[in-house]
Parts: sequence; structure tokens; C-alpha cells
Amino acid sequence: MSKREEWLKKDGATFPGNTYVECLLKPVFNYQRDNLFSAMFQVHRAHVLMLCDRGILSTEQTARILDAVERVAVCDPAVLRYDSHFEDLFFMMEARLTEELGADLAGNMHIARSRNDMGVTMYRLTLRDQLLEILDVLTDLRESLLEVAGEHLETVMPAYTHTQPAQPTTLGHYLLAVQDVLTRDTERVWAAFHTVNQSPMGAAAITTTGFDICRDSVRKYLGFEGIVENSYDAIAGADYLLEAAVAIMMLMTNMGRWIQDLLLFCTREFEAVKVADPYVQISSIMPQKRNPVSVEHSRSIASSATADAQAVFTMVHNTPFGDIVDTEDDLQPHLYRAIDKAHRVLKLMNAVVSTLEVNRERLMKRAREGYITITELADAMVREKKVSFRIAHRIAGLVVKKACQRHLKLDEVSPELIKEASREVMGSEITFTEEELKKICDPVHFIAVRKCPGGPSPGEAARMLRDRKEKLFDDRTELQRYKNRIQSAQDSMKERIRQLTATLSS
Repeated sequence: MSKREEWLKKDGATFPGNTYVECLLKPVFNYQRDNLFSAMFQVHRAHVLMLCDRGILSTEQTARILDAVERVAVCDPAVLRYDSHFEDLFFMMEARLTEELGADLAGNMHIARSRNDMGVTMYRLTLRDQLLEILDVLTDLRESLLEVAGEHLETVMPAYTHTQPAQPTTLGHYLLAVQDVLTRDTERVWAAFHTVNQSPMGAAAITTTGFDICRDSVRKYLGFEGIVENSYDAIAGADYLLEAAVAIMMLMTNMGRWIQDLLLFCTREFEAVKVADPYVQISSIMPQKRNPVSVEHSRSIASSATADAQAVFTMVHNTPFGDIVDTEDDLQPHLYRAIDKAHRVLKLMNAVVSTLEVNRERLMKRAREGYITITELADAMVREKKVSFRIAHRIAGLVVKKACQRHLKLDEVSPELIKEASREVMGSEITFTEEELKKICDPVHFIAVRKCPGGPSPGEAARMLRDRKEKLFDDRTELQRYKNRIQSAQDSMKERIRQLTATLSS
């Protein structure tokens, strides 16, 4: 027996072959069942109602179809299993509706639509809901960051540049910065949501239809903001997937950066913060260990989410501009997994941030080390001694060098050392009193005088905190408005269906 004959004997001589079923149809069916079932029936309802509105279906036909749709829609999708009699979930449900209605009436459901516009609509409905969920947990995390930031507007800590202690700041200032990045991430997710939240229904295969339909009617029933007007674009465009993917990639990449910081802050050597007991794990052999596994897993899952989102770009890249399987059932799970992982990271980090213990004394101690207030010495020379900044910078640098050589901390530097350094740099002495030097070297003073917009001074940080809370309130209000709008559309559609199907029993 030839190799070809062996394969045909094993797989069968007609479509679908067993290998095709196992490698493609079963996985696709399971993905559709788990993600698209509800969206499919939403599209059925909206499209049939529109056909009725336009007089393409009679009221009686519409009522009978929708009655059958509701009966089939209540089945538990979790119990559905792939059946080789049907190519996918869509055809399985079509067969069930045909059993309920008969072939002619069931077939009329599909007037003026295609698997193409229906499929893209299902993807958009599902993705829309997932993005709203991301916005929900993202807003929760921002709220927690603002709450903790508000508690630490005067908790002094070192700011780092190039991984080295640079200047004093506060933990509140740092957390406000993290929240600001997440606010921009929120705006990117919103932008993706608005791109996704457009209806392609009515595009049919790719060139619309000769039937007198109303695309805007379907849009309203489904709660979309608008329609993808050009029918070719409605089917061929994949940028709504790319935009959602890039929003998730940027969100998770940004999360990963401060999550990495948090892992450093948790180390015994750094000892700046302590993750609460519910989110740490004890070693199986070393009982003294408090492993911050919740933060570690968050970093890892964020990277995994980024990888899944990147796969979306890879799969769309260099594909033809039209209806193509690359943007459909093989791609969608990558995006859904990316969003699910992002959701998990956001929720987990919200729990960690909300329960974090901060070692204020340790952070203050670190802020007094490493000569990180030396910038203020240079600034004081410019402000009070009328020295040019570059000269002041050189003097300050020499002060640090001499202090290191003599094993002095910055607050141990004497007025004589300042005189010595200034004499070497510019040939004349600069004089500060011990009291002036003590103030200049104090990280609290360093922070207090940085009142410029966006600076860490407690007053300016408090102003930023108020602004961010107002923005957060506006974002929550906007999120609820869109949730209500979508729910209202669904409720209106259900009520219309209830009224129509009620006529069958009268």
C-alpha cells in the first residue's frame, strides 16, 4: 500500500479528514463555543429584527424565527462537542434552528448577510466586552495606586537613574508616575475600544447586498457606536485587532517595568516594602523565605500576554487585504489569551498594591546615603553665591570625590571641605555655615523646594493627586456610561423580541 493510500485509509477519502478534524476543526469549534456563542445569537437577533423592520420578513416569520433563536440560545454551550456532521459551531447551530423552523424559514434568517460580516461582528462584540473588562480592572488598579500614593506623599525615598541612586523623591511621587503611565494605557485601551465598537453588519461577503437593508438599525440593536462604512474595509480591515493588541502590549510592557522595581524593593537587601502574607510563598526547604511569587508571576504573565499580543501582528503581517483565515479563528485566541492574562496581572497587582507594607525608615535611610542631595549643593551655590552652574557642578563633584576618599557621608561634610574644593576649582572660597550645609544635605528639604509643576514637594504632589482622582472619577463615569449604553441596547432588543414572540401564543 502506498503512502498516499495509507493516509486516505486513515483519514478517509472525503472532507473533513481525521487529521484535519483533530488539528483544526475540533480546536476551532472549542474556541468558538467558549468565546463566540453569545455573540452569534446577538447577531441573529439584531439581523432578523432589521429584516422585519425593512419588510423583508413578515411579523409572523420574524416571531417564529426569534422564538426558535431564543429556545436554541438557552442551551449550555459548555456541553457542546464537535460533531463531524458540521464544519463548525455556526453550522451546528444553523442545523438546530433548521430543526426548529424548517429549512425555508431557517434559511431566510441569512437573507442579506454572510458568514463574513457575521463573523467579524462576532469578533468585535466579544472583543468589545473584553476591553471593557480590562478598563474595569485597570481603573481599579489606578484607584489603589492613588490611595497608596496619598498615604506616602511625604515618604522619602531615592529616585533612580541608570539603576543608581540619583536624587531624593517620595514614594507618593513615584506611585503617581506609575499611575500616570497607566492613565495613558487606559486612553490607549479606550482608543482600541472605539475602533472595535463599530458594526460591520451589512457588508455581507464584501460588497453589501441588493436587498434594501438598514445597517444602522443592526448597529443600534447591537449597541455599536457606528458602522464600518466601506463594506470592503468592514471585511478586510484587521486594524481593530492590531490596535487592541498594541494597547495590551503597551499596557503589559509598562506594567512589567514597575513590577520589576517592586521585586527589587521586596528584596531583603533593599527591604523597602513587604508584600502581604496572602501573596507570598514560603520555601519548601528554607523556612525563613518569603518569596513574593504573586509579583513574580505577574511579571511572567505580563511577558506572556505581550507575546500573545505580538503574535497578532505576526499573523496579520503580509496577509492579503480581504477575507482571509489568518485574521479569523486561528488568530483570535491569541488576542483573547493576551487580554485574559492582562486581566489576571491587573487584578493580582491590585491586590498586592492595596495591601503593601512600606518601610518608611528604611527608605529615608537610603535617601540619606550616596550623596544624592548633592544637586542641591550645586543649586545653592548658583542661587546664593552667584556661581555659574557649570562651576558649581564641578565644585560639587569634587566635594563628593573628597568626601568618598575621606569616608565621609554628605551630612558629615564640613564648611572647610567646601572651601577647599571651591578654592581648587575657581581659586576662591565659597562659605556655607554648618546649619546651611545641614539643610542643603537634608533630603526632606531637597524635596520641599522642588515645587515646580510635577515635582515631588508634598504640596505639588497633593495637587497632582487631586487632579488624578478627578480624572479617575471621569474615567469611571465614562466606563459606566458605555456599559449602560450596551446594556440598554440589549434590553431594548430583548423587549422587542418578547413583544414579537408573545404574538405566537395569542
